[in-house]
Amino acid sequence: MNTTHYTYILASKRRGALFVGTTQDLGDCVQEHKANLVKGITSLYAIHLLVYYEVFRAAGPALLRQTELRRLHRRLKLHLIEQLNPDWHDLYDHLAHKTPITRQASG
Repeated sequence: MNTTHYTYILASKRRGALFVGTTQDLGDCVQEHKANLVKGITSLYAIHLLVYYEVFRAAGPALLRQTELRRLHRRLKLHLIEQLNPDWHDLYDHLAHKTPITRQASG
């Protein structure tokens, strides 16, 4: 079954604490993080800014990318974010307007 899946990176601030996750509903997921409904590192360290995401057509590739990003050295994660979002804007606002500014990965 093909549905849209997202692998995303949240940050506490520019070059701050990072969190990598995967979801089927990026808007709702980010809202839950922003409201501290997700207990753990994101609520503990106020990691609420959506700074990067990729779109996939299936869960498998999204989960593989999540694992890949989590294992990636921090310096490389920062570089990845800054390539596509150099000012570290909160991309959550772009979701409401359906204007993604990151690359789309096929899955």
